[in-house]
Amino acid sequence: MKKVYNFSAGPAILPREAMEAGSRACLEFKGMGLSLLEISHRSKEFEAVMAEARALVKELLGVPDGYQVLFLQGGASLQFAMVPMNLLDEGETAAYLDSGMWASKAIKDAKLFGNVKVVASSKEQNYTFIPKQYEIPADAKYFHVTSNNTIFGTQLQKFPASPVPLVSDMSSDIFSRPVDVSKFGLIYAGAQKNMGIAGATLVIVRDDWIGKAKRKLPAMLDYKLQVEGDSMYNTPPVFAVYMALETLKWVKAQGGLQKMKERNEEKAQRLYAEIDSNPLFKGPCVVEDRSRMNVCFVMQKPELEGAFLKEAEAAGLSGLKGHRSVGGFRASIYNAMGLDGVDALVALMRDFAKRNP
Repeated sequence: MKKVYNFSAGPAILPREAMEAGSRACLEFKGMGLSLLEISHRSKEFEAVMAEARALVKELLGVPDGYQVLFLQGGASLQFAMVPMNLLDEGETAAYLDSGMWASKAIKDAKLFGNVKVVASSKEQNYTFIPKQYEIPADAKYFHVTSNNTIFGTQLQKFPASPVPLVSDMSSDIFSRPVDVSKFGLIYAGAQKNMGIAGATLVIVRDDWIGKAKRKLPAMLDYKLQVEGDSMYNTPPVFAVYMALETLKWVKAQGGLQKMKERNEEKAQRLYAEIDSNPLFKGPCVVEDRSRMNVCFVMQKPELEGAFLKEAEAAGLSGLKGHRSVGGFRASIYNAMGLDGVDALVALMRDFAKRNP
């Protein structure tokens, strides 16, 4: 079988070990004579999967006591509304940092439920940097940040000191590095980047933030009822949760989040070094804010973009086309991407530049 390197931004590359485990589970699970896809989510076998997945999230991230871990549905996009719906009462204010398209969508939904203070934005500069000079209102209920911007290729290299609890969308860089969870009131992340397949959404929420909303909430959108139901108020995304478990097992076997951080930094360093030294390519983002997950770059000769993409596909380098809103190229180098994939891309960039001076 031809080797193909998957640089897609998501759904994204998965560890082969996780895919093999998922394949076996689809045929027969735990000697039951049944597929994982057809067993009850109330069976003791799947309840064990859910419990182990939540426990492994806590272990890898070092989640302290006083937090709940949920596996929900609807992706990060549903959390854009679910967070303020549960946390922000009428008349209260939440602070948001506008650092990309997904942050702007979170801001739009939050305005439906309370006051929103956008403390800073890099929109006018096409989100090529993370804003840094801003003041967080001390009376805000929370301060929302997007840790990594998949479309524009920027990332918070460290989280801001905040007088109020942080809320973060970590969809595209969770489990890629250690995080001090105690700084956050709530973390959420779609699974389809570093944590498995599309369909599951991870939420880590502080106990004292649960069940405090004054407004009436639909059952499915109430963190309290989801906690009481052990993430199974309704039928959960069974296979997606299982794939998250197997992916997190792989992360642990690789050495945990510190090892992931070191691997990801090395991959990013190699690729950015080529972008900066190759006369045919350039990176549009501010260097200090460059993402370790989604490396965005453009060509000095835009007329050659099509030819480069065609050669990349022929060479087994898939998913390099930039987001439709920004163009150019985007190499997503999540946890499961090896150095060999990055080296293959670098080699093509060098060769292409030599042939197109």
